[in-house]
Amino acid sequence: MNTENTPEPKVKTNWLGIREPVGTTLKIILGMIPVILLIVIWIILTTGEPEARIISPLILPSPLEVLQSFKTLWFEAELTRSLIASTWRIILGFVIGILVSLPLGLFMGSFSKIRAFFDPMAVFLAYLPIPALVPLTMSLFGIDELQKVMFLALAFFIYLLPLILKAVEDVDNVFLQTAYTMGATRWQVVRQVLFPIAFPSIIDTMRLGFGVGWTYIILAEMVAADRGLGQIIIIAQRRGPRGHIYLVLVVIVLVAYLTDKLWMKLSRFLFPYLETK
Repeated sequence: MNTENTPEPKVKTNWLGIREPVGTTLKIILGMIPVILLIVIWIILTTGEPEARIISPLILPSPLEVLQSFKTLWFEAELTRSLIASTWRIILGFVIGILVSLPLGLFMGSFSKIRAFFDPMAVFLAYLPIPALVPLTMSLFGIDELQKVMFLALAFFIYLLPLILKAVEDVDNVFLQTAYTMGATRWQVVRQVLFPIAFPSIIDTMRLGFGVGWTYIILAEMVAADRGLGQIIIIAQRRGPRGHIYLVLVVIVLVAYLTDKLWMKLSRFLFPYLETK
């Protein structure tokens, strides 16, 4: 058979392969495209004199105007002190929230009767809008620092409890049966089987919850905050400069990203065996 004139089959290039590996360079390029497009659109919408712009500078300043407002954000609005104040509130609220949600989630996941007892409350809290906690905590704790910390604590509790409960329930019954076969008591099963096996998932839940706390801080500092990132945003919204709003949002995202990386390092340190899976 003569194969000299047989055309070679064309190789089809698949640009959208399902779950295909993507190299680091291509990943960076693809990730930068929407960022660049967003900045270009931002520049187009805010170019020119204030009266001639598509969007008023009172709503959306230009990128240059936002950068120029960093000086006043740093010195006049005391960015570093506000960042420290907000971080401290999140840490306190998180600690209180985890001190309540961790044992309760562990017991609810371990004992069916305890779960049945607290289930109606958990369902109610799961559907409770987080902003509704602001007037609630103001009524219970006033408008001072305690209110802000307790608001964050309640928000963390509502977020963490169902995830901790799920982490405990996801422990396979094979481990429980093995422990009972070896003569373990109920409390030994909880302390030495359920909690240790669920602990990596609980740490991951805590990491996600702490990151969500940065979205709550704006609500926590809406009323009577003497300092904080949310307070800067509220003041910028009322009196300006509007550039402070966008800069603070960038700061929140960066800090949340860095703290998330710290949580991931802690997880790798505590559970190095998970990296080999």
